[in-house]
Amino acid sequence: MTDTRERWALILGASSGFGEATALALAADGYEIAGVHLDRREGQRHADEIRARIEAMGRRAAFFNGNAADDENRAAVIGRVAAILAERRAAGAQPYVRVMLHSLAFGTLKPFLATAPGDAISRRNMEMTLDVMAHSLVYWAQDVWRAGLFGDGSKIYAMTSEGSTRVIASYGAVSAAKTALESHCRQLAMEFARLGTGVTVNAVRAGVTMTPALMQIPERDKLIAHANDKNPMGRMTTVDDVAAALVALSGDGTQWITGNVIGIDGGELVSG
Repeated sequence: MTDTRERWALILGASSGFGEATALALAADGYEIAGVHLDRREGQRHADEIRARIEAMGRRAAFFNGNAADDENRAAVIGRVAAILAERRAAGAQPYVRVMLHSLAFGTLKPFLATAPGDAISRRNMEMTLDVMAHSLVYWAQDVWRAGLFGDGSKIYAMTSEGSTRVIASYGAVSAAKTALESHCRQLAMEFARLGTGVTVNAVRAGVTMTPALMQIPERDKLIAHANDKNPMGRMTTVDDVAAALVALSGDGTQWITGNVIGIDGGELVSG
């Protein structure tokens, strides 16, 4: 049976990297887009350009500039998205959030050990990194579900990395966040399934990809060289590789894929 419902994608981190590429790819595939981003000045101008590109495809684009990890901002965004979908229902459509992508990359890149206390990770650094990059997924999933915005066939994705199982000097807090994020995906997948919601949850592990987040890592040059040397495809992963895969994974007939860490890396991880 053909699904005639109006598909929306809620992209957390929509103005750059994986979020930007996925928003554009899903719009090209017929999705309406709600994007959350945190930008000022040049970043805001770029977010406006992304929204304009989506609208030029004939799709709706509702973008919200604010901290996605803040409880009040999250409630405000979900309330506004719910109102937009209510307007669409009043117009005779059947809208729902088909895809929610968690692609928030904001954390502290400090070693655990340093002679000067200010050069090492602090409690505040650690808690902020895990809250933004891992725990916020749970709170968004809870609130979007409670607002009745998901439907049968909805997909939740969260961006993880090889850092969940690999050691990088400055990556300790982010590594912990990625490990927690993968655990949260498993737990959410199990609970959504047992409640009969029709919602699936998967973590997506991209290969080393040229994104603004990568460029913040002090060891980025070594990571880039390693990816170019070891990836059997002979190049790094791109954001478009990941976006195209997410479009495919979000199609019909994929409801049995849940609770996994899905590698989109050209074989990079298994090649060492």
